[in-house]
Amino acid sequence: MPDRTALPRAMLAAWVLLLLAACSQGPAPTPPASSSWGWQDASGERAIAPDEAYPELFQAVQESRLFSDQKHFVDALPLREPARIRADYLRERERPGFDLRAFVGRNFEESGSVETAPPEAGAALASHLSDLSPALTRHYEQVPAHSSLLPLPKPYVVPGGRFREVYYWDSYFTMLGLAESGQHQRVRDMLDNFAYLIDTYGHIPNGNRSYYLSRSQPPFFAYMVDLQARREGDAAYRRYLPQLQKEYAYWMEGSAGLRPNEARLHVVKLADGSLLNRYWDNRDTPRQESFLEDRATAARAPQRPAGEVYRDLRAGAESGWDFSSRWLDDDRELASIRTTAIVPVDLNALLYHLERTIAKACASSALKACEQGYGARAEKRRQAIEDHLWHPAGYYADYDWQRRRPIERINAASLFPLFTGLASAERAGRTADSVAAQLLRPGGLATTTRASGQQWDEPNGWAPLQWVAVQGLRAYGRDALAEDIGRRFLAQVQQVYDREGKLVEKYDISGNQGGGGGGEYPLQDGFGWSNGVTLQLLRLYGPGAGR
Repeated sequence: MPDRTALPRAMLAAWVLLLLAACSQGPAPTPPASSSWGWQDASGERAIAPDEAYPELFQAVQESRLFSDQKHFVDALPLREPARIRADYLRERERPGFDLRAFVGRNFEESGSVETAPPEAGAALASHLSDLSPALTRHYEQVPAHSSLLPLPKPYVVPGGRFREVYYWDSYFTMLGLAESGQHQRVRDMLDNFAYLIDTYGHIPNGNRSYYLSRSQPPFFAYMVDLQARREGDAAYRRYLPQLQKEYAYWMEGSAGLRPNEARLHVVKLADGSLLNRYWDNRDTPRQESFLEDRATAARAPQRPAGEVYRDLRAGAESGWDFSSRWLDDDRELASIRTTAIVPVDLNALLYHLERTIAKACASSALKACEQGYGARAEKRRQAIEDHLWHPAGYYADYDWQRRRPIERINAASLFPLFTGLASAERAGRTADSVAAQLLRPGGLATTTRASGQQWDEPNGWAPLQWVAVQGLRAYGRDALAEDIGRRFLAQVQQVYDREGKLVEKYDISGNQGGGGGGEYPLQDGFGWSNGVTLQLLRLYGPGAGR
């Protein structure tokens, strides 16, 4: 059952104190109207990130490493008005013997990890996957007034572990699994939540937390609409046309008046006038959920302004590939990150699909000018991708717009032009051959060819990239390679499940038959997108498939 108790618990505790205080004074007081807020009355004023609400306390807690995970404190629930907590902290911290841990304990309720039960003895993988969805489902139409969590109108599925909130691009792959298991109402619920986020905040944030509002994630909303359209046809495109257009406007903001070889926000204008996109975050401070890690990274690049490093780290988080040698000048040093200098092939392929989807929705709504306009934008983007994001070695590649040259290395994002259908047959074939030669591993498709210690590098394989590869290759008739990748990854998932009774966020596909490693935090169990992709791959390549 969805967990409806974790957040209100602190609020109820506060009400109990009010009740006790009032017992000798007559009738119990009504809880204050400001004690919670819901999705209907969301506003910017309500979504204040912890580092803004009580900056001195936030910094002190993170610097003291009270918690092993920097995300822990920003997810904790303030039990009182943040301004009062801040004032009390500033006064009490000067007193001899001040105990920071005790102060936090009195003023905040901590959030636990999202736990999933082990499978029943002898439970097959597919059966266990069906059991995981309810355990990962949450529904918070109302949240306590000062929570960093943003309320949403409908239930949603979280990834698991330290990830207690819904994440943007994760959710598409989770929704694939929900659809495969017949949970069509939950698919619609999650789509409606993302439409709500676009309408309320102007974009889909990284996750439904106040500290994620400054960035988005790879734009899969149009694919979510496609998934719903399989159930109800063109009505889905007509219903979500306003949100599709709003999301597109978010990614294209700043394009007007941009000169060649300039960038603004998410938009880059190349020397020939082509408009393409990059990842970007509106803030240039350390990520709240990785505060110390980001400060340490910036300190290792004294020749760069710290704000520049923070921006590139944040943009890397928006990419979903946080982090990868893909964004680094020096594979061994995260401080060399240059995410905002790179035009990514996957982002631009997804925006091509968004443009095509809007054109389709406009056609369904008999909006001829709209259809033609977005169709023309899609064609211009397709041509720009072919002109600038193709490497002569035979694969689609990222482009360094500042240095005006392609990135000299293949990665799993090279298959996104196949996934979105923009590649020519000839280039799709050459990309498939390059992927088979350079990225195929015993456990599936490698993320990159570099072993940097970052989690989006060797030896890790990630479920969403396996699915993009499988679908992209199948779309261009490379069924044998698609099946090879799918079966290898399925075998890896099965091996970990048989040995440990769980699904995990990422996998070591080098032949070690375990879960993946590297990055900023320990391997997480759950796990939403691994569950969804595994269900889809079982449909295609599992026992009895195709019979």
